[in-house]
Amino acid sequence: MHLELLEQRHTDETGRGVPVQKRALDILVASIGLVFGLPLWCLIAVAIRLETRGSVIYQQERVGLNRRPFRMYKFRSMVDDAERRTGPVWATEGDPRITRFGAILRSTHLDEVPQFLNVLRGEMSIVGPRPERPALVERLAESIPGYQDRCTVLPGITGLAQVRSGYDRSIESVKRKLRYDRYYIRCRRCLTLDLKVMAETVRVMCQGLLAWRKPEPLPHQRTASQREA
Repeated sequence: MHLELLEQRHTDETGRGVPVQKRALDILVASIGLVFGLPLWCLIAVAIRLETRGSVIYQQERVGLNRRPFRMYKFRSMVDDAERRTGPVWATEGDPRITRFGAILRSTHLDEVPQFLNVLRGEMSIVGPRPERPALVERLAESIPGYQDRCTVLPGITGLAQVRSGYDRSIESVKRKLRYDRYYIRCRRCLTLDLKVMAETVRVMCQGLLAWRKPEPLPHQRTASQREA
């Protein structure tokens, strides 16, 4: 493990740095994920290029620790330049901007894998509040008290709010997830909590994979309510 990466510290608004143990865990998990998952990441990149034109890796400005902006990486799961007409908006159920393969990536959360690079760069942690776009941060900070507390720690690839509440869909879902984020911020120096969230994330990813692979029921196998729908 590179000493400079391990010693890289970040100071939050209380003047306290990121614990060395948490930073070491971040580097270990990110390095293992990038190296041992490389064959799968290459297959994902090929599948994205075969389905739609555009870049494989999607870069977007997000708000990080102490509201510092950074470029976050993702595997592209939507059509190229998806927000050109809509601006920064949340994805919805059945969103036409999401590609067929992108739906698989999102259900399994494999689209987030390139953020291991953000972790190694010190811009993110494995576990923490999810970073949001600047325009949405401004809007949500005005309407939700305490929302800016999320910027007092490094943002994460996954988080307590994500494994308990899923994707943002509305202001109400953001408020609900903020309660989880603020709880995590209070307990952020507990490495056991990070390990529990990581384990829960793996479970959620497996559920997403199983849900994607589950075949549609045949007409004679459907329930009455499904046939009426």
